[in-house]
Amino acid sequence: MSTPSATGTGYPNPNGASLSPTHRSASRKILKTLVALILAGGLVYKLKFAPLPVSSHRISQGTVVSECLGTGTLEARVKTTISPRIQERLNEVLVDQGDPVRANQLLARLDDAELRRQVEVADASWASAKATAARVRVDETRAQAVHDQAQLDHARTTDLLATKISSQADMDKAIESMRIAETDLHRARAASVEAEQQVLTAEKTLAYQRERLAATQILAPYDGLITRRDRDPGGVVVPGSSLLQMISTNEIWISAWVDETTGAQLALGQPARVVFRSDPLTSHPGEVARLGRETDRETREFLVNVHVRDLPKLWTLGQRAEVFIQTGHKTNVLALPPQFLRWRDGQPGVFLVNSGRATWRTVQLGLQGSSLVEVVQGLSAHDMVVAPKGSNLPALRDGQRVALQ
Repeated sequence: MSTPSATGTGYPNPNGASLSPTHRSASRKILKTLVALILAGGLVYKLKFAPLPVSSHRISQGTVVSECLGTGTLEARVKTTISPRIQERLNEVLVDQGDPVRANQLLARLDDAELRRQVEVADASWASAKATAARVRVDETRAQAVHDQAQLDHARTTDLLATKISSQADMDKAIESMRIAETDLHRARAASVEAEQQVLTAEKTLAYQRERLAATQILAPYDGLITRRDRDPGGVVVPGSSLLQMISTNEIWISAWVDETTGAQLALGQPARVVFRSDPLTSHPGEVARLGRETDRETREFLVNVHVRDLPKLWTLGQRAEVFIQTGHKTNVLALPPQFLRWRDGQPGVFLVNSGRATWRTVQLGLQGSSLVEVVQGLSAHDMVVAPKGSNLPALRDGQRVALQ
């Protein structure tokens, strides 16, 4: 038996001779090449000749629903900022955010001490004006009586003058008395009109002061919900400043932005479903309540308001949601899941199974929904269509062997 050389670099070969380092390197390269060829051949066989695992679906009749997608926020149709009409110190706020309120319910009070005094002063002025008007009316009655007597004296003196019983001096005196009586009567009537105007002014002033006093009690304008409280008692509030934010709960909807290309498919009253991002597994029924008439110049979208019939237990204004507006609905049609649909040269088609091999067939589509697509022509009920099982698998080829999973 031969032994390794003294240098320790030779190894015995089958013939008993040692291999040199050069021979060993060449042998290793050949071995690697053979392994690579074997692996490449296995891969080629797997890709070209081995059956491709596929998912299958048997064509049947179903319902196809097409939907238009929009994204928006939950909003109230009627929103109101509750603010005072007069400047005054805030005494009390009787509600807080989250509180439901009824129409004309007292929400807050302002300090009313000074306004009550002003109402009392105005009330006294009104009473004084009415008393003055009553006195002036008495004076007018007296002036009317004096005027009537002066007219009688003038008429009597005229008759006596004609019979020469009365002198011209008596006649002049009667004329002067009648003119004075007429002047007094006009003055009394003018004073009466002025007194009535003063009564009216005092009455309106009293009504104005009472209105200001009533403004110290801030009432709910309608049935609704308080969404925000902005002020606390103690500070002075001015007209226009926000005390509370309030909404009407009669109509709450999703204000969704929808692409302008779907505008021709939308109409009032169309059914819709709403999916809130806080609960993505639940769909809430709704319908289209209002269509916007202005498209955003940048995003090319317009607003669609979708009324929500059944709100979540805990909802908040401004929370985001997706709306799916139903634009088409067909029943008892051949339906195909869209993941089995393929496209060649712009034409839709599917792969069917024929003797364990995939066969291409062109189809004609109808109504297209998110979960099912209507097949108008090219397929029959009970046809078996296939698609590669898994996103990392290569695309199917016509005639390729497949293995149903």
